[in-house]
Amino acid sequence: MTLKLGVGLGIAGVIVLFGVIGPLVVGNPSTVRDMGLTGPGNGFLLGTTQTGQDVFAQLAYATRGSLIIGVVVGALTLLLSSFFGIVGAFVGGWADEAFSLFTNIMLVIPGLPLVILISSYVPNKSIWLVAAVLAITSWAGSARVLRGFTLSVRSRDYVLAAKISGEKRWRILFVEILPNLIPLLASQVVFAVIFAILGEAGLSFLGLGASGSFTWGTMLFYAQNGLALRLGAWWWFAPPGLAIALFGAALSLINFSIDEIINPKLRSQTRAERNKWSVKA
Repeated sequence: MTLKLGVGLGIAGVIVLFGVIGPLVVGNPSTVRDMGLTGPGNGFLLGTTQTGQDVFAQLAYATRGSLIIGVVVGALTLLLSSFFGIVGAFVGGWADEAFSLFTNIMLVIPGLPLVILISSYVPNKSIWLVAAVLAITSWAGSARVLRGFTLSVRSRDYVLAAKISGEKRWRILFVEILPNLIPLLASQVVFAVIFAILGEAGLSFLGLGASGSFTWGTMLFYAQNGLALRLGAWWWFAPPGLAIALFGAALSLINFSIDEIINPKLRSQTRAERNKWSVKA
């Protein structure tokens, strides 16, 4: 446990709890009232939108929606990158060549234009469809990283010894190789969640996000259309933007901590820098 990991887990935990519990205790975020652009107070913790909708209730539902997209994309990216990266490298031969070719093709396809193209041709998009589109365009980079690490682990002495002793292939994969990849898998999942939330926010800001659902990106989209920045309604656009920044920073801190676990040299360099700072102080 390091300071970075503790701060990252603390911020991420608070946001996750708010996304899970918040929608259960707030009112309907779509309720229209005759109190347009009312500032914080008067019974509304974060004020109201141009049509009198409760910003705090929208933020609670938007947090849950963005977290759902992040979790789904992280899970799909884990499955796809593990299959095409780990399994292909372990099996080797023509399967590895085919998987590597397909991964390279997906890797060179520009992700954002493809996401925009797919989203623009689907009129009614659910959160699940947006998550699937984001996952399709984000797994290839992780698969390349996992393939390279699997090829390295596959040639180590204890794996060769397991093969010579007659161990079954599935046991070698799940017992000898996969445990060494867990920190790297965790890092790739965290990165995929960050990409998913930022990607969804970008799509929604362009008007290509989920239809009829609240996410941080859709809140920013409606705030932009309602001229919140020009009218000075900071309570409308600041909460979702701050939530994106805080959650992204928290996941980045967690990812940095995982990198230190994967790479002991990085951890020793960090400690050396701390010692230099303490000596100077």
